[in-house]
Amino acid sequence: MNAKDKIEAAAKNVEGKLQSAYGEMTGNTEDKIKGEAKQTQAKIQQTVEKAKDKSKDTLDAL
Repeated sequence: MNAKDKIEAAAKNVEGKLQSAYGEMTGNTEDKIKGEAKQTQAKIQQTVEKAKDKSKDTLDAL
């Protein structure tokens, strides 16, 4: 996972946490759900990038 992708995923995760917390505090269900969705997207992005790294490492070992 390159540094740019790591930063983007981390930023999306933080943004999602903030939006979700804001939604929780204000009672805005839509913001809470959208924030949780951003967090999920960030986790998926991190998982995909880790799989790419693992595949590259495996191919390099051959």
